[in-house]
Amino acid sequence: MRAVICGAGIAGLALAGRLYNALGWEVVVLEKAPGPRTEGYMIDFFGPGYDAAEAMGVLPWLEELSYPISGAAFVDDQGRCRARLGYDRFARSLDGRLLSIMRSDLELALRERLSFAVGLRFGVGPARVETSAFGVRVKLTDGSSLHADLLIGADGIHSTVRALAFGDESRYVRHLGYHTAAFTFDDPEVNADLGDRFCLTDSVGRQMGLYALRDGKVAAFAVHHATEPRPPHDARAGLRREYGSLGWLVPRALAGCPPSPQLYYDQVAQSDLPSWSRGRVVLVGDACHAVSLLAGQGASLAIAGAYVLADQLAGSRSIEEALAGYERLWRPVVSRRQRAARRTARWFVPASQRQLRLRRLALRLADLPGSGHVAGVALAGRQRPRLRQLAAVPAWAGTAESTGTRSRRAKSTRQAGSSGEQPRHAES
Repeated sequence: MRAVICGAGIAGLALAGRLYNALGWEVVVLEKAPGPRTEGYMIDFFGPGYDAAEAMGVLPWLEELSYPISGAAFVDDQGRCRARLGYDRFARSLDGRLLSIMRSDLELALRERLSFAVGLRFGVGPARVETSAFGVRVKLTDGSSLHADLLIGADGIHSTVRALAFGDESRYVRHLGYHTAAFTFDDPEVNADLGDRFCLTDSVGRQMGLYALRDGKVAAFAVHHATEPRPPHDARAGLRREYGSLGWLVPRALAGCPPSPQLYYDQVAQSDLPSWSRGRVVLVGDACHAVSLLAGQGASLAIAGAYVLADQLAGSRSIEEALAGYERLWRPVVSRRQRAARRTARWFVPASQRQLRLRRLALRLADLPGSGHVAGVALAGRQRPRLRQLAAVPAWAGTAESTGTRSRRAKSTRQAGSSGEQPRHAES
């Protein structure tokens, strides 16, 4: 069997590794970007994606690339903490199965564990899709063509595969009323001031968060209300207009903001389709079930969804049966997270002083002794199915022995904390 995966992001890389390693498929991954993306933001990685990463053997590398975050602090224009949330209690509510990691580092770990037998091509994408009962022919942007038994669209919320096979984006993408941006800049002084805290502005209608990275770098994350889905023509200028009046360290961050092509900027949105597959074409990750950053589990759901799809392909009598099983199992999980994100949006970015005060109160209550489990459930979602409820996982997954042994093995085979491009492994 041969699969063509469009999109070398989290979902596409996870699925590529699984199809090759577990199923023995021939796999080609196409990515329209000229190279691996370095922009993005810090994520709290937990839930079914954590389980999948462990089952795939990649968890030790994620642990090596992760950051020790003590908690989140909401600060005013003078840098005074108005509310906080300790991560230790959140982690305990998840049985310690929580990592804080940059999205680009998560992609790096998945990419460097790919076998050389997996074809990974940058700078090319799909231009036309022709389907039949027996497979798919994909015409590429460089003029060449590929034939496959299955075409997977893992190319994000603005998916080209979805547009070619299912129709225009406007039919499937729901704008949630926000824009978001992320970038990194060099500032050792700000880096030292932040320490191991994730610091966010305690502000109305907009919020900027800063956290320290390695080598004196700082990562900035921003989200603000926006009625127009389309980003501004000049993203950097738009950020400076929107956040220019905030105090604290925000002026330093805006001064260090790179030109628009070098920063991540997009609308906050969800994707929802009546069906995730059409013939021998199927969608994964944000292409079909973007939950938005308001839900906080997009990366976890991307990896776990890819794992469930591969498991269905391994155990079904036909590709069509596998695609139906994948959607039957996975759609309820992501639908719950999408609904939760829409309900909690007003707490993520308060629209008024009243909502801001209520958020402060809620965070103070969450920081009281004995409330860690309640806070964890509120952040992670009340229903968090373990991966083994949806797919086959190794018997050792989830055991303390496996995590400790594999973490030590990871430390002995790579330099901890590297965020640069690493060579792909001959075996995965």
